[in-house]
Amino acid sequence: MNAILTRPPTLRPEYPLPTVRKASHSDAGQLAALAERTFRDTFGSANTAEDMDLHCRASYSAAIQAGEIAAPDMVTLLSEEGGQLVGFAQLRWAHAPSCVVAEAPGEIQRLYVAADWHGKGMAHELMRACMDELQARASDAVWLGVWERNPRAIAFYRKCGFVEVGDHVFPVGSDPQRDIVMARRVDRFHPTT
Repeated sequence: MNAILTRPPTLRPEYPLPTVRKASHSDAGQLAALAERTFRDTFGSANTAEDMDLHCRASYSAAIQAGEIAAPDMVTLLSEEGGQLVGFAQLRWAHAPSCVVAEAPGEIQRLYVAADWHGKGMAHELMRACMDELQARASDAVWLGVWERNPRAIAFYRKCGFVEVGDHVFPVGSDPQRDIVMARRVDRFHPTT
């Protein structure tokens, strides 16, 4: 049974926001399709078709998503509207880069929203749910990697209180790309406007 996560009033009350809940095994196929679509929408125009295909084959399938949903060191959160997934976030607790100074860090491995939901507050709702989950797991800091050529995402994470602490390589297919590593303390989430 999936637990519905509660949320405080939204930043933009004129938009009814989708429900945020934890993923279950039965969500794997729909999640794989959303994950690939949002990745291609976000990065397809700046990468070769070959690199995009290589990355997507290695990262997004129903079997891969089912494994990530079941992994004890991961949590997948879904935004759902009318039975359709329209956004997701995946958290994991594994090795953090040395630039992340924390005793019990968690990572936001992925946070994506379908294009027609951009600017409606859903990314903030997913971030709030991530912070709640990180607090529940007693994480003291959260980190993420964001492509240096993704200014929209960088600005969003800054509004959410993240600061740049380093960088690392993130391969997209055969292309080793530079990700900025950003981090923040895990505490009450209050994004800036």
